[in-house]
Amino acid sequence: MSIDSENIEKNKKIRAGTEHKHLLLMGGPNVGKSVFFSELTGVYVVSSNYTGTTVSFMEGDIELEDGKHYHLIDVPGTYTMSATSEAEEVAIHFMEAEPIAVLFVLDSTNLEGGLRLALELRKYKVPIVYALNMMDVASRKGIEINIPLLSQKLGGPVIPTVAVKKQGFDDIKVALQGAIDGKIICPEPLECPPCKEMDKLEEKATNNKDYGEVYWEEAKKIAREVTSTKKESPSFVDKLGKAMMKPWPGIPLAILIIGLSLGVVVGGGKALRAVALLPLVNDIIVPFFRSIFTAILSPGMLQNIMIGEYGVFVIFFEWVVALIMPYVILFYVVFSFLEDSGYLPRLAVLFDGLMRKLGIQGGSLINIMLGFGCAVPAIIGTRTATTRKERLMVTTMICFAIPCISQTGALIALVGDYSIFMLLGIVLMTLLIFIIVGLITKRLFKGKVDPLIIEVPNLLIPERKAYWTKLKVRLKSFIFEAEGPMLIAIVIAAVLKESGLLDIIARVLEPIMSGWLGMPKESVIVLILGIVRREMAVAPLLEMNLTTLQMFTGAMVGMLYLPCLSVFGILAKEFNAKVAIGITLSTIFTALFVGGLINHIGTFLLGVLG
Repeated sequence: MSIDSENIEKNKKIRAGTEHKHLLLMGGPNVGKSVFFSELTGVYVVSSNYTGTTVSFMEGDIELEDGKHYHLIDVPGTYTMSATSEAEEVAIHFMEAEPIAVLFVLDSTNLEGGLRLALELRKYKVPIVYALNMMDVASRKGIEINIPLLSQKLGGPVIPTVAVKKQGFDDIKVALQGAIDGKIICPEPLECPPCKEMDKLEEKATNNKDYGEVYWEEAKKIAREVTSTKKESPSFVDKLGKAMMKPWPGIPLAILIIGLSLGVVVGGGKALRAVALLPLVNDIIVPFFRSIFTAILSPGMLQNIMIGEYGVFVIFFEWVVALIMPYVILFYVVFSFLEDSGYLPRLAVLFDGLMRKLGIQGGSLINIMLGFGCAVPAIIGTRTATTRKERLMVTTMICFAIPCISQTGALIALVGDYSIFMLLGIVLMTLLIFIIVGLITKRLFKGKVDPLIIEVPNLLIPERKAYWTKLKVRLKSFIFEAEGPMLIAIVIAAVLKESGLLDIIARVLEPIMSGWLGMPKESVIVLILGIVRREMAVAPLLEMNLTTLQMFTGAMVGMLYLPCLSVFGILAKEFNAKVAIGITLSTIFTALFVGGLINHIGTFLLGVLG
């Protein structure tokens, strides 16, 4: 993949007026960069997409010792600068955009991996300050690092830090100021011994077929020279982290953690909805807008579109605010915690064997779980898969059987209070379809799936400030990216209802809706709105008086119905139009076929049982 030269030039000027004042925050995944960024930039945080890509990065302002403000960019975490992925390519372009300095975060408990990337950055001849993070964890594990020697090897200041305890940040600012002012260990980048060694290493790497192996061997050599380990009894946290990756007690712990997570999302969402949001919407917000539009609009179509049965200012607040938002908020609260704690990679390792029976590696489980939030970032996340076959398999499984959190919220509201057994039935049916899709695509898509290779971070309590920053960005992203399409769907529903077009469409599709699915003809609205947003294939059922069988049928159709427009768009972009159309048509067929089977089998059983 490549980014055209025009986009490269645009991103050389990160922000107007700050193109010569930007600093980069770099390092591998799971080294604590987000904590550094949150602490150094304070409250000013912006999440952006790199021009021409879907790779996102964080940017904010940092004030240094000279009282000046500089622009700090949190570059996407990578393992190398070999440009084998879009994130690595973006990292290269940021380095080529002439930053005045780089703050590079090293994990003191896993020095080799970070050193490889650090060595590759040296070739850009940019002043680098190194933050040696997680020193407390290293000490707990009996790891001792010769910091002066490491600083000498790298040709730049190395600052020991414990980011979650805010230790070392003052020294980092002083070191960054020194780097900007030219007062660093490496004052003559082309003459000092470390840089001469770097030039030799770069020449060797260039002439070697295995470019990355040269850096890897040098990183191992430096790590051995600067690190010594003394025997220490593993702490309870270290023991727990290892235990989570073994069948016993890993599987019971996973069941417990996932069960508690679902309890927080489902139980907390229902409580938040019942106690706070429904009374707010039904008793204050909707009556307020109803009084306004009743006063300014005469009875008729326009008034009904605004505040009628499917009125925009009624349904938007009832569906989006009271129905969907509580579950979205709590899902991201829980998911972000599991992500920042280092538990998700352990879950991937634990279930790697089971996932391989479906044809994918355990690492893809993280993207599948992310799909419960939204399918779009989950599909983008499949770029980490090492083969196209695995990307296609995981993407297809997400589209068929993983409901997004807003869709899940609508399903819980639809059947949760009605019958816990019905909700359990939907979960089991979805799991069955997930397995079937995995087994089919395993044989359908040609290629191979590589073994799981994943870096497992330390098990930690997430740093509060960084955690809330990430949570705020994700919720903001959902509000701006999802609520617009939901509002459009609600406007469409109101116009179709009040114009009579809904009745015309219902008559045309009556053989499918009433004959095959056994649903009332007005439920055709779910097939129309589901195209815009997935949860809109479920939410309208709340307003209908349905039998138990119709409720279950409608819930399953809504759960399995086609990916929404945003998902279709990302499928076409990440793969091609053929894949997007194929998955869309397959999900529509599956939803209608399964829904019809449920209806006819249920009708037969009810007839037999009397």
